[in-house]
Amino acid sequence: MLDPVIEFFGKIFSAIKRGFLAVIAFILAPFVALIAWYKASGWILRIVIGFVVFFIFGGYGYFTYNTQVWHGFDPQYTDKYEFSEAAIPGTVVGNDLCAPSGIVTVTGDLIDFNVNHNAWVSSSLLYKAGFFGIDWDHTPFFDNKASFQRGVNQAIRRTTAELVDTLGRVRGTSQVDNDLQEARGVMQTDEERWYFSTNPFGFTTPSQSYYRSGLGHLNGYNQRLVKCDAVFDARADNLIRFLDRIASDIGSTSAILRTRSETSNAGWFDTRADDRFWFAFGQLYAYHGILQAAHADFVEVISQRNLDRPWDEMEEQLVAALRIQPAVISNGNESGWIMPTHLATMGFYILRFRSNLIEIRSILDR
Repeated sequence: MLDPVIEFFGKIFSAIKRGFLAVIAFILAPFVALIAWYKASGWILRIVIGFVVFFIFGGYGYFTYNTQVWHGFDPQYTDKYEFSEAAIPGTVVGNDLCAPSGIVTVTGDLIDFNVNHNAWVSSSLLYKAGFFGIDWDHTPFFDNKASFQRGVNQAIRRTTAELVDTLGRVRGTSQVDNDLQEARGVMQTDEERWYFSTNPFGFTTPSQSYYRSGLGHLNGYNQRLVKCDAVFDARADNLIRFLDRIASDIGSTSAILRTRSETSNAGWFDTRADDRFWFAFGQLYAYHGILQAAHADFVEVISQRNLDRPWDEMEEQLVAALRIQPAVISNGNESGWIMPTHLATMGFYILRFRSNLIEIRSILDR
């Protein structure tokens, strides 16, 4: 009695099997034809093709390694600095030597982390080529590290600009420190410059080379600061302006996260959620160290205004935000219960961090 049923399902499974094998054969047909053509080709052509295939697979292997392995990544990297023992930059600490700037030291170390300890992903040829012409940022693959590096770089750019405009010059003078000016200039370089460009056409210098020269200029400034040949103006109004610029920078990122969170709720299938998230993470990662260094550089101002507790609370917010490291970034609906909403979570921590900045700024301005 069950034989007709068994026979019916047997036919269905047989048809599924034949269809599956037909699809596999269709997919493999071009590769089978290429292999047959390769075997029938002359040995010179076979060697040339072999080298091409080797370089393609080798290039993508190296590209995969550079995008998936994060050398030196450590949200607790600030523990290595002894900021509690630091002196105000530019003040004499003994033997005719002055104290260096913690802000400059951390900013330089972040550049070193971005382009020396790791390959700069955004300007690599295979990253620029994309996934069959699709920008990697529009796919769920290979873009997390590049976005993180760009977020770190955004904080570096903001800091070098403030070093030139306010922190590295004396109020009432128009003299600009040459090393800081050069550092700011090179850090504004396009993040996607490779060794060759079509606009303008010709060979060019890649982004990472410019950034390395920026590191050299920052180190040069700190070395002159140690020799008491440079200035660092650790005044309250300069700290206010620096915090204002950081709050504005973070506010722009918060708006980007909010816009994406409101316009898309594709959950784990949102291909732009990951680069938004890791860009914000990179900014917070960088500001975590830069603001701890600022605490040391402006220690007298912070102590005089009784800002140690609010400042510690701000740093705790940064530490809490950097604990959010999901394996897969999801941009689900905030009222949903299946897919999480990591963008909204990161945006929440950014707003709390920004609120701390504004509170400290208000106390300083009293």
